[in-house]
Amino acid sequence: MRAMQLRAPHTPLSLATLESQGLGPHQVRVSVSACGVCRTDLHVVDGELAQPKLPIIPGHEIVGRVIAIGSDVTGFKAGDRVGIPWLGWTCGVCEFCLRGEENLCPKARFTGYQLDGGFANETIADSRYIFPLPKSYSDEAAAPLLCAGLIGWRALKAAGKCQRLGIYGFGAAAHIVAQAARYRHQEVYAFVRPGDRKAEAFAHSMGAAWAGPSDAPPPHPLDAAIIFAPVGALVPLALRAVLPGGVVVCGGIHMSDIPAFPYALLWGERSIRSIANLTRADATEFLSFADTHSIHTATVRYDLADANKALSDLRDGRLSGAAVLVP
Repeated sequence: MRAMQLRAPHTPLSLATLESQGLGPHQVRVSVSACGVCRTDLHVVDGELAQPKLPIIPGHEIVGRVIAIGSDVTGFKAGDRVGIPWLGWTCGVCEFCLRGEENLCPKARFTGYQLDGGFANETIADSRYIFPLPKSYSDEAAAPLLCAGLIGWRALKAAGKCQRLGIYGFGAAAHIVAQAARYRHQEVYAFVRPGDRKAEAFAHSMGAAWAGPSDAPPPHPLDAAIIFAPVGALVPLALRAVLPGGVVVCGGIHMSDIPAFPYALLWGERSIRSIANLTRADATEFLSFADTHSIHTATVRYDLADANKALSDLRDGRLSGAAVLVP
């Protein structure tokens, strides 16, 4: 198998030829046809997420076809198209797993972080944590649904049934969330890097009622806000923009430090909450929603060997939508 491997944080990925590993009882081998490039991959490569398995093959927005199955696999067979997301395994017995919050399992293992992922032409996954994909999506179009979509969906639910929703950072997750919010009859207000007219135009094309710089107040007070950009300084700005009783949802796995802010910004029963990972129930729910509501994904295709360029373009804000590697 061919794969782009991270051998040490802060270093470029290197192309490696590796031997295929054997399968455990619940595992499937998948021929990768597309893998999205997520900001979490960037956090792993840039050393912002501690203690990844090294060397590691990043990538957790994986679309492919099953080519072999383990002895105890049920529900999938060779030839099935599947999606492999960030959540790769949980213990099933801790208090979080038992109460339906497997996303908080302290022993959870994650694709592209502790488990080798999809920056490769094949990968292995636990069949209990993979999903059939809507037939209406091509392989490339389906890839961003598996993290940008799933985490975005969880963040959107956490924001509640608000009328005016602010989204800070308008990338892969935001462009999916904006469409889902519009289907839920919510107005979307997009906040982008100051001066980024291209991002503003992209937000408008995805249905935003307003788009402007992240340091500007919205034209109307917000009921809730979701922050996808990993910038802690956006939290006080978002609190200032939401009405009393509103919620600010931090949707990323990593964020720079949140600066001190006056209590008056939080007062009025405003709240701040984070989104951690996803559950399999989130995946089942969102993939069905995406299929029935024709959620569009904007993608930029890269060859597998160009994974470093895709990461660089994401880091520098040169993407509109989602980067996808196609082996």
